[in-house]
Amino acid sequence: MNHLSQITRRHLLQSSLFGTFFSAFSGKWVFSSTDENPNNSSESLANLTKNDLSPIRFSFSLNDNEAVFYISGLTESSKIMLIADTHLFRDDERGQAFQTYSGRMAGAYNQTTHFRTGQTTNPESAFLETLKMAQEKKVDSIALLGDMLSFPTESGRDWLLEQLNASSIPFHYISGNHDWHYEGLPGSKNDLRNEWIEKRLKPLYQGNCPLMYAVQMKGMRLVFIDDSTYEILPEQLEFFQNELAFKQPTVLFMHIPPFAPGRSVGFGLGHPNWNAQSDHSFEIERRPRWPESGHNETTIAFYNEILSSPHLLGTFSGHIHIQSLDIINGKPLVVVPTNTQAAYMIAHFRPL
Repeated sequence: MNHLSQITRRHLLQSSLFGTFFSAFSGKWVFSSTDENPNNSSESLANLTKNDLSPIRFSFSLNDNEAVFYISGLTESSKIMLIADTHLFRDDERGQAFQTYSGRMAGAYNQTTHFRTGQTTNPESAFLETLKMAQEKKVDSIALLGDMLSFPTESGRDWLLEQLNASSIPFHYISGNHDWHYEGLPGSKNDLRNEWIEKRLKPLYQGNCPLMYAVQMKGMRLVFIDDSTYEILPEQLEFFQNELAFKQPTVLFMHIPPFAPGRSVGFGLGHPNWNAQSDHSFEIERRPRWPESGHNETTIAFYNEILSSPHLLGTFSGHIHIQSLDIINGKPLVVVPTNTQAAYMIAHFRPL
């Protein structure tokens, strides 16, 4: 059993044991891998019975790059800076042995165009500008939704962590498909993801389980799931179902956006045409082709949970590089614009 698998199983076991213990003494079950403000009075929202299936009432608006949820029962406002697809490409001597696998992506986003000014910029400048904006807006936290790196570069990771720590803003990270992918390096997608999370990306998780974790913030439940292989593992589905069992406003963050009718297979989580025939990038990305049979049953079950849960307000993801909004069953499915161009999104959670 590899180290990441051990972490995953331990995380699920701890979640289950904590829930069982708490339930036995109070009739409630609340678990979070990270609690940013455990003494906050708004956490009373968490003290609700597990498996209550009545939906949480909310409304939603999107204006430019600001998404706002107005939520019934919420007692305190919060806001999160959402950053996706920065594609940092800096490297040093530690990456020289892997230049055969990093070459294409190392030159993919060296020069970009600022989303507002139209002026020339680059990923590092774009990210620094976005961090400054996060400080000016006084956000409660930053959510990094994957492809912060163009390949698993130690130099890029170290620079990213240095800037985030200097900002003094709490941050939460989930991987994108490029963060762990060295193009052409042999191995299965799950094995390669596990390997490079362990070797390169692990510090970004700050002790959280890399494949799935939850954060409690001012009455909100923020769930982070790694879908960077376009598929969901059974332990991720089980974790997600446990998180959705609480009547608490919940938002899901991941890299690959969920399928919506009319969208391309880039919206590949649950897309009915995600299969070998629609995979037109496997050769240039030098990776295994998507399976002939399409998604596995676990991924489809996960997608159905997204659409059916009465407690999930919506999702935020990246990957596409173009901002979009789809609404299915009253749930907004939002794609964040690419930070290669200094674009970002701020998600507000406010009392209704």
